[in-house]
Amino acid sequence: MFVKSILWVLLALGVCLESAHAEQEPLVVALLQLAPEKDDLEANAALAEQACRKAAGQGADIALLPEMWSIGYTRFNPDLPGDKERFYTLARTTDSPYVQRFAKLAKELEIAIAFTYLQAYDPLPRNAVTLFDRHGAEVFTYAKVHTSDFKSMERSMTPGDGFFVAPLDTAKGVVQVGAMICFDREQPESARILMLKGAELVLTPNACNLDELRLDQFKVRAWENAMGVAMANYASPMLNGRSVAYAPSGEELVLARGRAGIYRASFDLEDLRERRGRVIWGNAYRRPHRYGPLTGAQRDPVWNRTDGIGEPYDPASR
Repeated sequence: MFVKSILWVLLALGVCLESAHAEQEPLVVALLQLAPEKDDLEANAALAEQACRKAAGQGADIALLPEMWSIGYTRFNPDLPGDKERFYTLARTTDSPYVQRFAKLAKELEIAIAFTYLQAYDPLPRNAVTLFDRHGAEVFTYAKVHTSDFKSMERSMTPGDGFFVAPLDTAKGVVQVGAMICFDREQPESARILMLKGAELVLTPNACNLDELRLDQFKVRAWENAMGVAMANYASPMLNGRSVAYAPSGEELVLARGRAGIYRASFDLEDLRERRGRVIWGNAYRRPHRYGPLTGAQRDPVWNRTDGIGEPYDPASR
């Protein structure tokens, strides 16, 4: 009887240890560094689905696509009559079967999917990412705030009007997730606002060549805000790949080369939260009552620019 009791205790202890171990498993973000079929929506959706299935098979909790994957970040020719209007026909609403296909896929695979697309919107399309959780529910739809207005395409789109953070239910527990898109990450205010709203992890679809300084810049976003960041970029030959993820410490978790593939970044949530509770950065010692100029529209003439449609750039109009 005594031996049986000991065995039951050991068995129970083993279960407890297994439970504790499960709670400590890292959160895995799969960076889907892919090469698109230009602006072929159906072909790109099929490629994304295939990659999501592979990512799920590799134990991913979240799958992240590059910027405006639905159209492969193609652009219209501003000098070709009717090409901009043709481009706009490629936009899809968030509740369209095209986008909702990935809600169903997320539920089937039991992983979160951050799907990026040219979003149909009034008066003009937006550059958007919709995050679906592992149950197929929409967590948020974020539209790029800092549209690249030095390009005719993005200048001719509707910018987003705010940054969002929401709890994402994963098999590893609930994590507070936000998003920023490409040029957003080059503005420190984007990541800072997300941190202030409680983001522990920021997903970043991207569509530009990533040099060392841009990677360093992204690393600093993680370090100065004590949060994890993950970025998915387009594969070579379209762009140079280099999809990347950094821990709140600035530690590089993964850095892809140029070729297409699925690159997994593992985030230690316990370490992330412990670090956020003790660092001197983030929102620990800020003095927001001294930051008035940050929200002002005034600027020296040296910063005056022309936008992508040849007009003087007025940030207040965007």
